[in-house]
Amino acid sequence: MLVKNRLLNFKDMYIFQNDDWFTFSLDSVMLANFVTINLRDKKIIDLATGNAPVLMLLSLRTKANMYGIELQNEVYDLAVKSIKENKLSDRIKIINDDVKNLLSYFASDSFDVITCNPPYFKYKEGSNINENKIKAIARHEQELTLEDVIAISSKLLKNGGRLALVHRPDRFVEIIMLMKKYNMVPKRVRFVYPKRGSDSNILLIEATKNGNDGNLKIMDPLYVYDDKGEYTIEVRKMFGE
Repeated sequence: MLVKNRLLNFKDMYIFQNDDWFTFSLDSVMLANFVTINLRDKKIIDLATGNAPVLMLLSLRTKANMYGIELQNEVYDLAVKSIKENKLSDRIKIINDDVKNLLSYFASDSFDVITCNPPYFKYKEGSNINENKIKAIARHEQELTLEDVIAISSKLLKNGGRLALVHRPDRFVEIIMLMKKYNMVPKRVRFVYPKRGSDSNILLIEATKNGNDGNLKIMDPLYVYDDKGEYTIEVRKMFGE
C-alpha cells in the first residue's frame, strides 16, 4: 500500500513508500551520514537508489547536483514522487535504468562521490528468495552484483573521488579484494553493532579511486541500541532529533 511518511524527524520532509515492497532502512540512514562530503563536491550519484532516502538525506549536507538510478519502475516512481514532494527536482534527478548502463548517460571520471546500498545476498539458481520480485531484486544480486557496483564506480569517479558502501561484514574481504581489482583504495571502515556485546551485522566502507595505499582508518564502533533497548544518542542524531 502506498504511504506518505515523514522522513525521520526532519521538519517538512516526506518520503513515499509501499510497505508491500519494502520501506527504507537504517542502513540507508547510516550510509548518508557516513559518506564524506566536501564543499568542493559538485556531482554525486546514488546507485540502486530505491525510493531515494540517501539522496534526500544528503540534500541536507550538500548543494551538489545529485543523481539516482533505479532499475525497478515501481520503485523509481516512488523516488520521483518523493523528490517532487520535497521540492528537490532542481537538485536531484532520478534515472530509470540499469546501473550497468550508466556510461551511456555520463562520461567516465565525472563524479566526485558515489554511494550505494546494494543487494546484500548472492544469487544463484535455486536460491531461497522472496516471492515478491521487487523485494527479491532489492535483496539479492539478481540484477546487480557487488562487483558491478565497484566496477562502474571506478569508471565514473574522478581520480580521488569517493565510493561509500553499506554492506554486510561477512563480505568484507570480498569488498576489499574487488576494490583492489578496480583501483579503489579503502580509506575508512566502520562496523555497526546492534548493541554492545553483539556481533557486527553492518559494515560501512569508503574508498578513494587511485588513492595512496595506507592510512586506512578503522573508526569507532557504531552501536544502534543502548542497554535499555533504545536508539543510542548517535543514531537519534542521524534521525534528526
